Amino acid sequence: MDTQTMLSSQDLMQMEDKYGAHNYHPLPVVLSRGEGVFVWDVEGKKYYDFLSAYSAVNQGHCHPDIIAALNNQAKTLTLTSRAFYNDMLGPYEKYITEYFGFDKVLPINSGVEAVETALKLCRKWAYEKKGIPSNQAKIIFASGNFHGRTLAVISASQDPNARNNFGPYLPGVDVINYNDLEALEKALQDSNVAGFIVEPIQGEAGVFVPDEGYLSGAKALCEKYNALFIADEVQTGIARTGRLLATCGNCDCGSHCEKRPEIKPDILILGKALSGGVFPVSAVLANDDIMMCIKPGEHGSTFGGNPLACAVAIAALEVVKNENLAENAMALGKVFRSRMQSLVEKSDLVKLVRGKGLLNAIVINDTEDSKTAWNLCVAMKDNGLIAKPTHGNIIRFAPPLVITEEQLHACCDIIEKTILAYEK
Repeated sequence: MDTQTMLSSQDLMQMEDKYGAHNYHPLPVVLSRGEGVFVWDVEGKKYYDFLSAYSAVNQGHCHPDIIAALNNQAKTLTLTSRAFYNDMLGPYEKYITEYFGFDKVLPINSGVEAVETALKLCRKWAYEKKGIPSNQAKIIFASGNFHGRTLAVISASQDPNARNNFGPYLPGVDVINYNDLEALEKALQDSNVAGFIVEPIQGEAGVFVPDEGYLSGAKALCEKYNALFIADEVQTGIARTGRLLATCGNCDCGSHCEKRPEIKPDILILGKALSGGVFPVSAVLANDDIMMCIKPGEHGSTFGGNPLACAVAIAALEVVKNENLAENAMALGKVFRSRMQSLVEKSDLVKLVRGKGLLNAIVINDTEDSKTAWNLCVAMKDNGLIAKPTHGNIIRFAPPLVITEEQLHACCDIIEKTILAYEK
């Protein structure tokens, strides 16, 4: 018996509340189906998805090419572990390294696992190549960061919800101001600094876009002081910001920029949309002089590089390329910010809009501890669009990159209608 078809949204929410850990506070909507930019709840109501599973579903829900790759591979071989070779891993490694221009990839599963992998790799390089004394390596993080919630990365977090009562924290962590090259240079003057890890745009913090020249300046400073520049593109990568990677540049002229060369990280971290939201797939990419510091037995994962993940990731990256999703995100991001800027001018409630590509946010003219942003998201849900607040008074908007301009305008109409009605 399919019990799900017999249960209402309220039944299912109560079931989660009773039997599940309370480590999330979801919007009150229970989704049961997705296709493209749309999702449906268990009662059959249709919504525009403006969160995209935190940018994991860039290619749209249940993209047929990605689902076909999943189904086809699932019929033949799903998991071998890395105790043996499999016939999908090598082709995937060749494909992804050529796609992003690196010598090597270390395949893993979740975004935070990839971050942990990059931190270990950075430390290993520091001891074996830079010559930092044993157990003295430091890694610099930016304030306002969100790299996940493992013990290692919350050691660099300033979010009390992530940190409180989870100590003691990992040593060897320094936190400096985001978007501050002077602070970075001062920190890098410590010869024990192994690397600097940064989100090119801070999504979870509220879609903070750094000043033009910050990323290229950070990369140059890391080169000057012989430290690794590590880009956490778990959320910003895979075309979300209007370019294949947000570290491709900080201008706004398109996905194949002639005016600004790519800012190539020493270590690139990818996840989320690497599988189109179909399967947990993440990756750490680096060139040989860094990646070859890791030897057999020093890092790994039972599921990392499994055949199913490899097939899905190749299909997901093919969709990004074949459907020009970076270009679509760049063009429609400008449309969205223009529409939201006009709303700022009409509304006393909306303070500002910021973002890049189709990773955007509006800031509500209210305090962080108010319920206004949450209430607006509930009201937008009632009007057929789902989004989620972050940091109390910020609403992030990140639709699947397959959205059309007509659909985008319809969504902007919903947002505008909801906010103006709420003000009254």
